[in-house]
Amino acid sequence: MSDSETVPPAGPRGAPALPEEARKIAAGYAFTGPALDLGALLWDGACRADAPVRIPLTVLNRHGLVAGATGTGKTKTLQLIAEQLSAQGVPVFLADIKGDLSGIARPGQPNERVRKRSADVGQEWAPAGFPAEFFALGGLGHGIPVRATVTSFGPVLLSKVLRLNQTQEQSLGLIFHYADTKGLELIDLKDLRAVVAFLTSDEGKAELKGIGGLSGATAGVILRSLTAFEAQGMADFFGEPEFGTADFLRTAEDGRGIVSVLELAAVQDRPLLFSTFLMWLLADLFHDLPEIGDADKPRLVFFFDEAHLLFDDASRAFLESITQTVRLIRSKGVGVFFVTQTPKDVPGDVLGQLGNRVQHALRAFTPDDHKALRATVQTFPRSAYDLEELLTGLGTGEAVVTVLSETGAPTPVAATRLRAPRSLMGPVDPGELDRAVRDSSLHDRYAQAVDRESAYERLSAARSAEPPPKQAPARAPQEEPSLVEQVVGSGMFKSLARSVGTQLGREITRSLFGTARRRR
Repeated sequence: MSDSETVPPAGPRGAPALPEEARKIAAGYAFTGPALDLGALLWDGACRADAPVRIPLTVLNRHGLVAGATGTGKTKTLQLIAEQLSAQGVPVFLADIKGDLSGIARPGQPNERVRKRSADVGQEWAPAGFPAEFFALGGLGHGIPVRATVTSFGPVLLSKVLRLNQTQEQSLGLIFHYADTKGLELIDLKDLRAVVAFLTSDEGKAELKGIGGLSGATAGVILRSLTAFEAQGMADFFGEPEFGTADFLRTAEDGRGIVSVLELAAVQDRPLLFSTFLMWLLADLFHDLPEIGDADKPRLVFFFDEAHLLFDDASRAFLESITQTVRLIRSKGVGVFFVTQTPKDVPGDVLGQLGNRVQHALRAFTPDDHKALRATVQTFPRSAYDLEELLTGLGTGEAVVTVLSETGAPTPVAATRLRAPRSLMGPVDPGELDRAVRDSSLHDRYAQAVDRESAYERLSAARSAEPPPKQAPARAPQEEPSLVEQVVGSGMFKSLARSVGTQLGREITRSLFGTARRRR
């Protein structure tokens, strides 16, 4: 507003009324249905508590992006949104990379900063904790173990974790196909390693020719990658009991949504693994949930932290699968928020599906920073702000917001001072966290790993049972059954436990990522 403009009449609480342009922005967030309160409008350097910035509950399955430089408040934004979703009966999944989101289960502590923030934005702040469950990949860390079988994880996601190239990824897919059709159930890494080792052995080489010309050299690369991967301690993430992602969809007895916090601090030095595992969780939800279209509120909102790790060095097929999963899971009532530093970390085809944006401050210290800043500005609708200047001047806990309205149209861009979370902004004591894990109704179901008979044991048993060579004249080569033919013919194998009503010899039904549909 220029100095020559007339000061508008007094507004609520004696503050000057909003100028016309700011009133238009505020009107874009005046929703009639249930909504989450993000904060209050920033205009001409002042926070306007009379102009709340909100997001309709009905559009949270339209996905979103929370971005910003390190230290700008992204984690507290996740906490703020998760609290309000829980309060409105929506389950939430949070990936806790740094280990500081466990405080959502405990009431926050009032202090001068919280009091000032709540007064600025017109928030009636009161401490509150929210129902939470804590999980850990493979049980490494404080949480209920989350495991996946190799079969359900599938060849595409596993190729990403193993850093295989496109040819090797396709070859791994053939190996999974072979195991599926022969009834060799892949539960953990030693099962897959046993199948690959068999296919590269003298007695198994003939089998390679029957599954699409898989070369022994490529199979050897996969075997070495698996061995190295297992040597790094990754075996704990694969096995049984496999986690049922339906357990993320629960509500507490009082009707609030349960916040599922996946503690990743113990594995944050293995970013490729946990980012791919998060994609498996999302893909598994996609398999199992029925279509519901647009609903009054989402079934689940899934926060995917450090999202850039998922897309780094990803194959074209992998990116296409992510794009399709994100596009289609909306109609199943699941909203996905990607959390990263800049929108350019997310491929354009995925970014175009993220209708709700909370962009925290960006830094512009280098030419690359300036390029990222300009690219970020271009992802927003036209606005009354100078976004390049605004994005570099935002303080901690402030953001540029645009969301989808109740009609699905983008709201005006709004500089926003965000509300303070009501729960504890920091981690809870590890001992308290462990007690919460032990007291969980899910603990007995998932805590103890199970190693039942699968491909490794069956191939080992088949080799042990192979009869010694006889002195009788050898049969013609074409009549000699292979080892696997002997194994399958012996009746040792049953249907794969994760197949969808199949019998031995039929292939598992697999999804966009090659992950198997599981029998619940």
